[in-house]
Amino acid sequence: MAIPDTWSEVAKICIAAQSGVDVPFEAITETVDIDIGDKDFDVISTLSGGRLVKFSPQEPTTITLEAYPVAAGTEGLASATAGTGFFDLMNTLDNTQPIVVLADRTRTKYRMCIMWTDANVDAEAQVIAPTNFATRVVAADGYFTSVKPSFTDGVLKFTVTFKVPPFDSSGTAYVKVESVGGATTATLTALASYTSTVKY
Repeated sequence: MAIPDTWSEVAKICIAAQSGVDVPFEAITETVDIDIGDKDFDVISTLSGGRLVKFSPQEPTTITLEAYPVAAGTEGLASATAGTGFFDLMNTLDNTQPIVVLADRTRTKYRMCIMWTDANVDAEAQVIAPTNFATRVVAADGYFTSVKPSFTDGVLKFTVTFKVPPFDSSGTAYVKVESVGGATTATLTALASYTSTVKY
């Protein structure tokens, strides 16, 4: 199978709360922007005319979704089969109808996974080459920091921001980018259930 010219038109997205299940959100999402944190440096000029490099710690990764939900939240995110709303990703959902999301001080950790593939699988699933190709970005132990609805264009659109630091306190990566495809036989493994001890 030939490698795709581009990844276009469609993508898979899943979001899991810690100790929850992966819930697909691509059906209500229009765009995804992934700002991998910069790994920058500064330059110090010395009196001899030389330059010294001073490395800066890598910045957080920010993922922004533009989406069109018609519900306040995703009722029962731990067992939902499809994402329907975003307010409960920043606050606590009462999990009954009518859905009520109250502002609170809860900070829940989430894992977000975005995958482009020619395989008919969910974002967290395995992909086997050479039959299929895939590129996947996974960010774990992050937080939803912004859920902003707008009705400016006559349609209710949400801009949702998810932020994750590059590493945990021991230096273990919170963000990974992976791909599979080509002539060799290889497997992009399925993500494990997301828990406090298992990120991927």
